[in-house]
Amino acid sequence: MKSTQHMPVYAPVDSEETMEALGHRIQQLATERPDHIALIDGETQLSWRELVERANRIANRLRAAGLEQGDAVAGLSENSIDYVALYLGTLVAGGCMVPLSGMASDSSLALMVEDCGARFLFVSRKNLSLFEAMADKLDTLGADQCIGLDCRGPGIGQDLESWLGDVDAEAQPAPVTLDDPFNIIYSSGTTGTPKGILHDYRFRQRQMVRMSRFGLDGDAINLVSTPMYSNTTLVSMLPTLFHGGTLVLMAKFDARRFLELAERYRVTHAMLVPVQYQRVLADPEFNRFDLSAFQLKLCTSAPLGAKVIQEAMERWPGNIREVYGLTEGGISTSLDCAAHPDKWDSVGLPTEGAEVRVIDEEGNELPQGETGEIVGRAISMMRGYVNREEQTREMLWTSPEDLVFYRSGDMGRIDDEGFVYILDRRKDMIISGGFNIYAVDLEKVLHAHPAVADVAVIGIPSEQWGETPLGLVVRKSGCTQDEGEILDWANGQLGKTQRLAAIEFRPELPRSTIGKVLKRELRAPYWA
Repeated sequence: MKSTQHMPVYAPVDSEETMEALGHRIQQLATERPDHIALIDGETQLSWRELVERANRIANRLRAAGLEQGDAVAGLSENSIDYVALYLGTLVAGGCMVPLSGMASDSSLALMVEDCGARFLFVSRKNLSLFEAMADKLDTLGADQCIGLDCRGPGIGQDLESWLGDVDAEAQPAPVTLDDPFNIIYSSGTTGTPKGILHDYRFRQRQMVRMSRFGLDGDAINLVSTPMYSNTTLVSMLPTLFHGGTLVLMAKFDARRFLELAERYRVTHAMLVPVQYQRVLADPEFNRFDLSAFQLKLCTSAPLGAKVIQEAMERWPGNIREVYGLTEGGISTSLDCAAHPDKWDSVGLPTEGAEVRVIDEEGNELPQGETGEIVGRAISMMRGYVNREEQTREMLWTSPEDLVFYRSGDMGRIDDEGFVYILDRRKDMIISGGFNIYAVDLEKVLHAHPAVADVAVIGIPSEQWGETPLGLVVRKSGCTQDEGEILDWANGQLGKTQRLAAIEFRPELPRSTIGKVLKRELRAPYWA
């Protein structure tokens, strides 16, 4: 991926906008705050001087091995000091970072590596078996281009230390522009070929400036517990790095460990997904941890329920700010939970420079209060899907004023004060007897039952209605209510067209690594 010049730009372009690339910025941090702690991983800590020296060595070695500006560098690793250094080193060298998901199949991963044209692939020990399964599908990479971050193995030429050798740490940041590629984030790839979402420096720079206003600056101590292949993580991680703050890294989320790290390092910020909030708050020892340093907790990837917000605001110091948007950009809203306690069911207001509208099935704009698909445009919008021009065009909606908006695939509405409410994914909406049923409405009722710990509502086939809603419930420990009791209780509070056909108990619900319920997996057995 050598250039993005041929790809469309839908974000407003400011000819007066100045460039401050992350690869250049960190060189200043090594001088301005050399001894300030940049990264904490277990018992290992790296200062800004040490981190920048390591990133520069990686950058110089990449260039010596043939990396050219705009080339893609792929990484398959859990959060670690060396993975962050690789990310920064790739940017210093002028490359485009492509973090890959350890939850994807070997076939999907091989497609991603081929699709982005990665010149190098870095793999952690934890992902060695996954790499070995995909190695024979990598036609474009030789063993000398596959490097182990902390390991060696079949198909991997060298480990990172051996690969670096005696390369120096001279600062030589590449002269990138706002139009140059910054990173590619891939979809999960569970169906067909995964889509690569290309972000340029304009996208990331504007996002980092906006997020720094939430306190993600040089004084932030940010606990990172979601994986780096997710935009959820990068939204808070990158501005913390840009401003010289501290990242506390978790290779894998664990609620008790999260609390221990938060107390030990006086954590001020964290980006969490809804299921993580639930697990942290449910820890029986939650109240014994000193979390008083928290200033702000962020939430994204799925709406955070009002019930969870209320509990967190009561028990967990610091404010909560919910962020709604797409990895592609375009749509951007934020809810300040302390300022708007009466709007906790919403995902807030459009952020600065963003605009959100609602359209019907025919693409006509709907008035406030009516339900349809949410579309948006903002100052941060992707360049497009890599090698997928048709799919890029499919997600666009052009307004009567000839402005380009991104289609979210989410059904929702905007109230008379401008707050945005998410009701369901368009593809997850249940159409029963000709009526549209939004799973979130039914899930909200079920969540209120004292025996319900977790819930998902899906549509299943019905001869009478076409499809009908089914509630999949995880009971709280020690609760004995049966399916019929919960069904009767819920249907007593739902409208006639919303009523659940049945309740089924599950030990747990399948979730992605960033906490989204995998409804496609839940529906599959019923529609096979």
